[in-house]
Parts: sequence; C-alpha cells; structure tokens
Amino acid sequence: MGARPADPGQYPAEDHRAHCAARPHAVAHRGSADASPRALTPSLQETDLSTRSVIARPTADGYAGIYVRFDGYPDNKLPLLPAAYQHRFAGDLEAMARHLIDDVGHGWDELGTDLLDCGPAALRRSLTGGDEYPSRQMTNVINADGSPAARELITQDGTGDLEWAYVLHPHGIEVIALQAYDRGPVVAWDTDPRSRVTANPSAWHPDTPAPIVAPRTAPRLSMTASAPTPTPRKTARR
Repeated sequence: MGARPADPGQYPAEDHRAHCAARPHAVAHRGSADASPRALTPSLQETDLSTRSVIARPTADGYAGIYVRFDGYPDNKLPLLPAAYQHRFAGDLEAMARHLIDDVGHGWDELGTDLLDCGPAALRRSLTGGDEYPSRQMTNVINADGSPAARELITQDGTGDLEWAYVLHPHGIEVIALQAYDRGPVVAWDTDPRSRVTANPSAWHPDTPAPIVAPRTAPRLSMTASAPTPTPRKTARR
C-alpha cells in the first residue's frame, strides 16, 4: 500500500450484539454439535501478528477488497469468517461484505472476536479460550508526503506486499497464498469453525482441496437396531 498509518491510533468496529436476538442462526455447519471443543490453537492466539492480508469481493477480472494488517494466516481467518457468516450475519453474505469491506475507511488493524457475536457460547469459548478483543480499523493514514491518504481498494494487481487473500464468493471463501499462487481452493461457508486449518502456504494449491480437517465427533447411538448384514453367497465351483 502507498499509504501508512501516522500513529497507532485505532477505533473499534461497531458493536452489533444488540441485533443478535433478532437474527436466526440460519446456516448449519459441517460436523456435529458433539465435536470436541478446541481453543484457537494457533488460530486467534498464536499466529504471527505481522502477516498482512486482504479480504475481498470477486470482480469480473479478479477481486477487490480491504487491507488487514495483522493475523493474516488461514488458521486465524478461517475460524472467524465462517463463524461470522453462520451466526453474526446469519448467512447474509452481502451484509458481511459491507461490514468487512464497504464500511471500512482505510483498512483493518485486526479482526477480533466481535465477529463471533450471535454464535453459541460454547463455540465462542472453544475458539477463543476466553481471550476477547475487538476488531479495530486503521486511523490517521497518511501518504509519504504527510498528506491524508485516500481510501484505497486492493486488487489482484496490487498484492505484492501481502501474504494472503480471502475472497468472499457466494459458495465459500477462496483462500489464496499470494507468495505462491494467483488462485486458491475454496472453503465452503458451512465449514465447522472448529476445524483444523493448515497455515503452510504450499498446502493451499488452487487445484487441490483446502487443507482443512473437520473436528472429531462423538458417535451417536442409533435408536433403532441396524439391519443384519446379509452373508454373501459363495459361488459354487465347477
């Protein structure tokens, strides 16, 4: 980006929790409610804070979106983004894109646990381990000459200094390891936010499935007896 922040001043994103009660939890995720909980393993707690990324909409020739300064690895963004879609935004991708892209000035310093608002308390606990912090936008952004910077969208042609892109398609999140590929695999919106996510860029080849492993689930006991498996007949020898 051509602009830089003049100071570390930040302001938190708008709190939408007051609207949670009116939002239906419309999107069921893959996996069982009996899945073993996990704290944000490398996710929201331990990843490299300097990893820069972009969250974008698809366009006719690529994508355009907003800069995110910290915590760009997939094991941070992929718990947050599917959970936000499934619960806080109740499956409304346009509302989610407006919040993450259109309503932002110059970019995000970080995306926080407010994106988990409206979700089940157990899911929130399993992802955060009790560590809560708000999303924060960048403020006081200036050009190299000291003049106020204009708002700037990042496109596929301006990602040279970034490491990851997250493109919000109707069918899921395209995750692009920008230092290795121009495209990436798509993570479905109904992916369980508790899934294990690989952060190694080489694992995100565009022509292979996303390197995500769903959480292990406890087996459910059936209320009806299973039908006996028929014994295969041996073929008589002649």
